[in-house]
Amino acid sequence: MKKILLLFIAVTLNNIQAQEIKTMTYFQNDTIKLDLDLYLPQKKTNEKTPLIIFAFGGGFSGGERTTEKDFGMFMAKNGYAVASISYSLYMKGKDFGCKGTLTEKIKAIQIGVSDMWQATSFLIENANKYNLDASKIFISGISAGAEIGFHASFWDYKLMNLYKNNLPENFKYIGFIGGSGAIQDINLITKEKAIPMLLAHGNNDMTVPYSAGSHRSCPTNASGWLILFGSYAVYNQMKDLHKDIELITFCGGGHEFSGYLFHQGQQYVLDFVNDVLKGKKFESHIIIPSDKKGKDSGKYLFCE
Repeated sequence: MKKILLLFIAVTLNNIQAQEIKTMTYFQNDTIKLDLDLYLPQKKTNEKTPLIIFAFGGGFSGGERTTEKDFGMFMAKNGYAVASISYSLYMKGKDFGCKGTLTEKIKAIQIGVSDMWQATSFLIENANKYNLDASKIFISGISAGAEIGFHASFWDYKLMNLYKNNLPENFKYIGFIGGSGAIQDINLITKEKAIPMLLAHGNNDMTVPYSAGSHRSCPTNASGWLILFGSYAVYNQMKDLHKDIELITFCGGGHEFSGYLFHQGQQYVLDFVNDVLKGKKFESHIIIPSDKKGKDSGKYLFCE
């Protein structure tokens, strides 16, 4: 019994020591201070560590970067660094729904994206200090965080960045992982800009459209009406471009599945990251979890 207890303690201590969490400020001015939590694996070699930058969800009005600690620890345990960032909650106290103001909703996204670019720049500048591989940076997020990820990947940061233009010339994220996110303009995803993607979405999401539709299902005459292209629209765009994408669809599911990849589906993320880094080419396809009924037929998904 004593040997078993000692073995349990040794394994537990090893798991604790296998990851390290560092909290640091990546951006600060007269009005705002933004931090990130950096989850680092314990490295025994000098090999640089690929990085996943994560943005939480919350409609640009709430949420905490610390809510995804389990995801950060899981990826660090498997040899990857994760930076979970805070970003400006511009819509706090404002209406991000149908009665809101369209320009304010777009501004909230732009501010969040600019914060993401600032965090990326900070981590690139400090890559050597934390043994990070600046050429292998993934971007990821849930809901509003996924919208940040989409736009940070495909907007022109020289035009859209609200801060200084400080990313390296021709910088490109190596892959995107998004839960129930969307992009404002599907045509931003071109053959030249496309990166491998892993997405998850419920096909009955009334908050962020699964395909093309209005944010929060707002009517066209609403002041906050905003057209968005969700995961399935992105899937079709990537498929037409013959680019790599995996989409996990929850038939009949709503916005409650936005965090699936970072909670229950962490192994999907790990496999995706491994495949991208190995240069594996996978055909665009939809994954329907075994407990959900549906079938993919050509360009349309039929959920039963």
